[in-house]
Amino acid sequence: MTRKQRATLSDVASKAGVSPVTVSRAIRHPEMVSKKLRERIDNAVRSLGYIPNHLASALASHRTNIVGVIVPSLTNGVFDDYLAAIQDVFSLANIQVLVTNVRYSAEKEEKAINTLLGYHPEAMILVGVDQTESSRQMLTNAGIPVVQTLDLTDNPIDLNIGLSHDDAGFAAVEYLHSQGHESIAHLTARGDPRSQQRHAGYQRAMDAFGLSSEGLVALTPRISTVQLGRRLFAEVLDRQPGVEAVFCCNDDLALGALFECQQRGIRVPEDLAIVGFNDLEFCAASVPPLSSVGTERIQMGKWAAQNVLEIIRGSGQRPDKCQVNTGFTIHERGSSMPAHKTVHGTPGTKARVAS
Repeated sequence: MTRKQRATLSDVASKAGVSPVTVSRAIRHPEMVSKKLRERIDNAVRSLGYIPNHLASALASHRTNIVGVIVPSLTNGVFDDYLAAIQDVFSLANIQVLVTNVRYSAEKEEKAINTLLGYHPEAMILVGVDQTESSRQMLTNAGIPVVQTLDLTDNPIDLNIGLSHDDAGFAAVEYLHSQGHESIAHLTARGDPRSQQRHAGYQRAMDAFGLSSEGLVALTPRISTVQLGRRLFAEVLDRQPGVEAVFCCNDDLALGALFECQQRGIRVPEDLAIVGFNDLEFCAASVPPLSSVGTERIQMGKWAAQNVLEIIRGSGQRPDKCQVNTGFTIHERGSSMPAHKTVHGTPGTKARVAS
């Protein structure tokens, strides 16, 4: 059986009894065609299964209505509301978002950037600031708006919005130390640059407060899961049974640490305090609720999309402030204090308890 050929614009024109120019006009600017003629062309399009070649027309007009977005994971809940915020802004402007998952690999990100640029996107939004030199060169040479998000850098490609993960890690330890804890453990997995910065902040704080981290740190390059959190914290507890608190580089590990405590009969927070990172939805629903360092992921996604939209569809000018530090918030819940409060942390400053 021979494969059916894709319908062309000329096929639609022939079936509708009009010229190809009229079909093109009806598809791109339907308000310029009479209702009766538009219905005839629409019927021809449907019956033939015609798919317009938007790329060809976009290249002619220098507008593709496409924005490329690169994330390190599609299974990590951290990126759900971030991507939704981006999509919400662009959908109102009829801009399509092409999302690529690079699985925390700088090499795969480089290939993804090369591929997406081949579709002539009008802008690119990326998670992180640790692109390879080749990736940076491609993005710089593309001549389009580029937004690096969720992290900060002294050398942004174009626009940058995020937070200092080092400062956030420091603030988490500072907060636990302010509660009277000295034997503070740290769990981290995967080893992506942002997790590494949180660990660096942890170690910097331990050094600043004159505390030893010997035997209190569990590091692994493995993919983060709740079960892995249990295993990592079990290793720490076996080495240092007197541990008083634990700061986890994400909420999955924190939940695993909580389960391990419950398995061993360790009371949380009476015997041991737990703080996670990202403040995912389940933190407030766990028993006890998990304290966590919250990040402004929705704000970052919206800011990135809104500024891109203003550049490509509005004034064409970059914003007055091309880099935004969103800071972070330590949400203090039952896993670190019996009473529920919220602690606001600003990079470089001591955490403040809000009444």
